Amino acid sequence: MSILLDIKEATISGKHQRVEELTRQALEDGIEADAIIQEALIPAMGLVGEDFGAGKIYIPEMLIAARAMKTGMEILKPILVGEKIQTIGKVVIGTVKGDMHDIGKKLVVMMLEGSGFEVVDLGIDVPSHKFVEAVKDYTPDFMAMSALLTTTMVEMKRIIEAVEEAGLRREVKIMVGGAPVTQRFAYDIGADGYAENAGEAAERMKMLLKEVQ
Repeated sequence: MSILLDIKEATISGKHQRVEELTRQALEDGIEADAIIQEALIPAMGLVGEDFGAGKIYIPEMLIAARAMKTGMEILKPILVGEKIQTIGKVVIGTVKGDMHDIGKKLVVMMLEGSGFEVVDLGIDVPSHKFVEAVKDYTPDFMAMSALLTTTMVEMKRIIEAVEEAGLRREVKIMVGGAPVTQRFAYDIGADGYAENAGEAAERMKMLLKEVQ
């Protein structure tokens, strides 16, 4: 449907007011809310993530597109209350204890939501026991950790050890990321995956989901 394509293009361009107008029009035209999400908003953010990963766009453009996507989602979510919203997986995410950085994590949250994941954001300065409690309470497919300081990277290993001690390690895939984090570090601490940026995080999680299905 052309209106879904228009919503997709407006989202990519970050035209949040246009996304709002078109989303309301699509609903008036009888298009299901879930169809707007699955066929317009999510594909739009997928393309944004690809362009970001390829260096074609930068953080400001990604944030503008994410704002447009959220504008559409805010209209659609009340309609979907009480219905089963189709998601591809659930993620618990947080910045580790001692680290107050939030921008990178928020970008990851936006990209994950834009890719169809349900996200539980634990915030910043999250201690190991909070991650363990979240895995118990929410039974996510993924637990994701962010660190922006070399001094807080070590906390990631402690958190993984806490998850293991709680007997939950086999229940959840663990992803790590942040400016000082590397693929080698992720491997050394026993994480399942590493992502260099927000778009890559969403794609990596989708790949890991396919591997276990």
